Amino acid sequence: MSTSTSKSPRVAVLADSDTRWKWGALTAHRLAPDGRLDGYLLRGRATPTDRQLREVGVPAASRTEVTTAEFLAAMARAPHDVVVLALVGGGVQAVLHGLARAWRGRDRRPVVVTGYVGVVYEKLTDGLLLRHGADLVLANSRADAERFRAVYAGVGADPAAVVEVALPFLDGAPYRRRDPYTVVFAAQPSVPADRADRGYLLERLIRHARLHPDRRVLLKLRSRPGEHTTHVEESPYQKLVRGRATPDNLRLVYGHMGEVLDDADLLVTVSSTAALEALHRGVPTAVLTDLGVREALGNHHFVGSGCLTSWDRIDAGGAPVPDAGWVARQGVPPATGPDPYQGARDRLAALLDGPGPGPLSPYYTARSAPGYLPGLLARHHLGPDGAPLDGAPRGDRAAGPVRQAVRRAARSAYRHGVQRVAPAVRRLGEL
Repeated sequence: MSTSTSKSPRVAVLADSDTRWKWGALTAHRLAPDGRLDGYLLRGRATPTDRQLREVGVPAASRTEVTTAEFLAAMARAPHDVVVLALVGGGVQAVLHGLARAWRGRDRRPVVVTGYVGVVYEKLTDGLLLRHGADLVLANSRADAERFRAVYAGVGADPAAVVEVALPFLDGAPYRRRDPYTVVFAAQPSVPADRADRGYLLERLIRHARLHPDRRVLLKLRSRPGEHTTHVEESPYQKLVRGRATPDNLRLVYGHMGEVLDDADLLVTVSSTAALEALHRGVPTAVLTDLGVREALGNHHFVGSGCLTSWDRIDAGGAPVPDAGWVARQGVPPATGPDPYQGARDRLAALLDGPGPGPLSPYYTARSAPGYLPGLLARHHLGPDGAPLDGAPRGDRAAGPVRQAVRRAARSAYRHGVQRVAPAVRRLGEL
């Protein structure tokens, strides 16, 4: 195992969805720009497709679909320097316990990094304690770093692992006016979740395009039909738009959000982190209040930002002006500012060049949380000691064509059930 930053570090990224792969891969690139990236995709209903992986734009030297047990087996034998866990909190906690067991007795072990893929507006304490034990817990803003350290200190956990950075996908050139004026609506898979609310937003977007025929209006979609994302999308906009008359200046687009923002003059959303990408570039940004300012929508995070507005105001030609102080506190550095990842790279270099980190020590243990931890580990097919349970796949053989076909069929059935069967059952229940 390489232990010095004078050599190119080898980084493993474990992700469970397209969004978390994007965060994990870009974080790895920020922390170790010259490193080798090995991608591991946790097998499940949201395993990203090849197109979703390519869209991120960070190539991996290898890419493997794994179960938790298979990943732990790979980490027990692979010579990595850094492991980035781009998972939900429960997944991070389970893998931390599994890695602690897999690396027990080693003179040196990889540095473990984790964090959040976007704005943290719910389950702050729960998610943070599930991530405790990693060597670096990345906070995407000064405000988050302060909150994270306060939570850890408040429960007697060491807050030293918290490192302030920024969202790794904040990139791109500073904004300049385009022609034609381009409005981009950044869709989200589960915000809002209600079909009627999503239909309302679509109608307002269509109306805006009709009111402003000189503007180009883009509906930026997260996934193509048949693909899944981090959050379940029961009513895709692709489906809602069918049968509706749309003006010629309205288009549905896919692809990398950064490339779409290259041509944007106004970014409109309910609460997507695309708003932070736009603010980073200086693109005028509108966070909609049409459906209320509510925790369930996530737009409450933008209180004080100066970006909250409505479709009526946008239709009238309004464009919000962001509050500079709020933007700075929320981890949105200016496009021409210093590198927000320098401190994290320095911390990583100190761990790699020094004696190395000690044994992994997650906050939750069998003694501190005996009614919580065993069940959490079992959901990831791990026993109370972090060992794979009997029957869990251990990665000793690659999936053959039949197993791969069965997995694809199972995912297709799941997606069909989420997007077609479940809404139909709910409608029947309302009769």
